Amino acid sequence: MIRNVLGSLLGLIGATAAVWSPFRAWYDGRHGRDYRIQELFTSTGITDHKAALLGSLLLPFLFAALLTVVAVLRRSRLLMALAGIIVLGFAVLWMVRQGQAAGSLSVGADGDGLGDGVASAFGAGALLILAAAVMRGRPGRGGRHARRTLPPTTPDSSDASSEPPPHPVA
Repeated sequence: MIRNVLGSLLGLIGATAAVWSPFRAWYDGRHGRDYRIQELFTSTGITDHKAALLGSLLLPFLFAALLTVVAVLRRSRLLMALAGIIVLGFAVLWMVRQGQAAGSLSVGADGDGLGDGVASAFGAGALLILAAAVMRGRPGRGGRHARRTLPPTTPDSSDASSEPPPHPVA
């Protein structure tokens, strides 16, 4: 039970960080909410056009947060891990597309290059996967915590093997 509580807490913290990350700077001071989700999947790549809030990187992170809440309620390690993979996958996909658009990626302390939003997204994804690893999940029918049923201990009258063999009289 403690593992499920701890995993749920880690998952909810990770989901909060994932949803918060688009509101922080991702690259050259541009926030994640300014990147259109379609730009990750088109041949034009990342452009300077602004995105609507629900058409931005916030959308897959909101979906991952919803998946996390469902995973907590159902105590599902699989859904928790899937939420982490979604967050990490979109962050990596954004980095690939941004690297293609900019020619290279850089990290700078003065606000140039990769920002706190990307770090927050990667941390959130890692936290969600860690939460899935910590959680025990729900005990299933065939799990190691399932109760084992033992055969009855009283001999049955139809079971001939339980009687001792007869001794021959000589």
